[in-house]
Amino acid sequence: MVLSGEFVNNIDEKGRIMIPVKLRAAIEGDTLMLAKGVDKCLWLFPVEEWKRVSQAIMSATSIFDPHARMIQRRIIASAHEVEIDKAGRIIIAPALRTFAEFKKECVILGINNHLEIWDHQVYGEYWEQNEKGFQDAAKELGKIVSV
Repeated sequence: MVLSGEFVNNIDEKGRIMIPVKLRAAIEGDTLMLAKGVDKCLWLFPVEEWKRVSQAIMSATSIFDPHARMIQRRIIASAHEVEIDKAGRIIIAPALRTFAEFKKECVILGINNHLEIWDHQVYGEYWEQNEKGFQDAAKELGKIVSV
């Protein structure tokens, strides 16, 4: 399974958003895990991949470390199981929509083993603020990866 691509879809008043056909075709099953991401976006994982990621996070963190508890609360505790309906949509819980500042238009990104869902405006602002950082990261990556 390789998820890739950048798509724009609207979220409706009931909190439903359609997952693009190309991405749905690459996902096994209709059940996914939706969680808050590190940035102002949501992460959407196939269930088996989510189990691997969440176990890795829990194994690398301790409930006795305050920073670790923040990670656990933000990522693990926010996770919701969602079903892809017959129309190819998922329902995003109100708390997750509020966190990601969803208005109407959203960007859905396929990033190898998971999806990110962003509010379109928030995603644009993210790149305005981080373009220089991306250029620096790309330069560093060029030192270790030859294509």
